[in-house]
Amino acid sequence: MTPSRSIKKGSNLTVEPIRKIKDIKAIGRLLKSKPRDYLLWITGINNGLRAKDLVRIKYSQVEGAKPGTVINIVETKTGKDNVLVINKAVHRALQAYLTVIEPAPDDFLFKSRKGNHHISSQSVGRLVRSWTSAINLKGRYGTHSLRKSWGYLQRTQHGAGFEILCKRYQHSSPAITMRYLGIENREVCELLMNEIG
Repeated sequence: MTPSRSIKKGSNLTVEPIRKIKDIKAIGRLLKSKPRDYLLWITGINNGLRAKDLVRIKYSQVEGAKPGTVINIVETKTGKDNVLVINKAVHRALQAYLTVIEPAPDDFLFKSRKGNHHISSQSVGRLVRSWTSAINLKGRYGTHSLRKSWGYLQRTQHGAGFEILCKRYQHSSPAITMRYLGIENREVCELLMNEIG
């Protein structure tokens, strides 16, 4: 039996987006009985933020939020301003979570079970790997899979262009966004099969 590979902190191992809606829904069903993890999952795949920024959100930032609420954050990696948007899916997950916990305003939304800290981004990576493994999804998944899944599905399901995804990710060029989302040669070949004229 081959030992499982652990991903070292700071390693350059590329993780994949979750490409199929059916897999997104399967993980959602898997997490319905775990409100904190379900909220993390739904917020991550609906916002495209880094896990380090997601886990630092405090209850005071989302208290009273309604669908359409825009929450200003500062990215930990870049120091740039960014936003988290509460869409309808995030709002439903947040309300479900708040029926089982009563956070203080200064509590982290994604609280660690060890003291008054937030869960680590490494923990998010472990969670994502356990969720993808639980639905028998083959490939490399981790912390950035939430962020990449958002961009991949915005592009393939909703027709978002690389320029707008680049702006959301705060990449310096659309070419970086294309590499980040792992555009595969197969996709280029499929595109070339479209007949023109």
